[in-house]
Amino acid sequence: MTSHSWRDAYSGMSTDNIKGLVLALSSSLFIGSSFIIKKKGLKKAGVSGIRAGSGGYSYLYEPLWWVGMITMVVGEVANFAAYAFAPAILVTPLGALSIIISAVLAHIILREKLHIFGVLGCALCVVGSTTIVLHAPQERAIESVAEVWDLATEPAFVLYGVLVLVAVFILVVHYIPLYGQTHVMCYIGVCSLVGSLSVMSVKGLGIALKLTFSGTNQLVYPQTWAFTFFVLLCVITQMNYLNKALDTFNTAVVSPIYYVMFTSLTILASVIMFKDWDGQDATQIITELCGFVTILSGTFLLHKTKDMVDGTVRLPKHMDEEGGICHEGIPLRRHDSTNMRSP
Repeated sequence: MTSHSWRDAYSGMSTDNIKGLVLALSSSLFIGSSFIIKKKGLKKAGVSGIRAGSGGYSYLYEPLWWVGMITMVVGEVANFAAYAFAPAILVTPLGALSIIISAVLAHIILREKLHIFGVLGCALCVVGSTTIVLHAPQERAIESVAEVWDLATEPAFVLYGVLVLVAVFILVVHYIPLYGQTHVMCYIGVCSLVGSLSVMSVKGLGIALKLTFSGTNQLVYPQTWAFTFFVLLCVITQMNYLNKALDTFNTAVVSPIYYVMFTSLTILASVIMFKDWDGQDATQIITELCGFVTILSGTFLLHKTKDMVDGTVRLPKHMDEEGGICHEGIPLRRHDSTNMRSP
């Protein structure tokens, strides 16, 4: 009897969810690789021109940066398609797998040490991702892009959108000019807030294209083009501030904070707009949250132990740029001997 009730509660993954899962895994592979390639391109560009963190765009002339960008675009296209088939609660947390790929490639290409606890962090990410995959809600049945637009214009999501835009405006106008070079949360905050809106727009556009390819033309609806405009605007904003964050701060700092903030805000936006949890009971929701927390734990463990060697933490010395005093600790910012500058 208990076994029968368990089977009733868990009906398995739908075909659309499986398609979304495969696309999300492919996306993580490409995006994880792109972080390392773009990082090397930014470092090369910074040697001969103004760095992105200082407002420069010399990286646009660096071929290696473009290779990383193309790799990221391929990953984002796969991610884009994944949102058309599966709910954001399933797709977004799987971005943690890109951090695992990034850590492994950083160990091989950038010579960054991957400690045994880093391996444990990778394992936790895999366990958490598996938990979410097995308990994720089914994709909502939508017949028209107009239905997605109706969800996006409901009072609850409109309020969320307004709050996000106000927060981004305050960060860009007030906090970034003052603290952008010293506080990683300024750049990452903009990326994550705008990112949560971009995912909702991507999902709307993805559903429109999926229905169009299935024979129900959605290109005649103005809502499809409105979603397209929001996607382009949000992605350009994200890329701009993510480049600044990567060029100003260490990858070990940017990656986990960006993942946590972006994923948390995206899940919140999806729950508000698509009401993903309406068809689930408390047990399923709590299990998904536990899986998400497991991923967060693995992500932080992975990056916190990147400077550990043989059980001890390697604390590189870095200079206090105001007083010229040398301290020991893991620096948040990059410190290149060939390109020192004051904040």
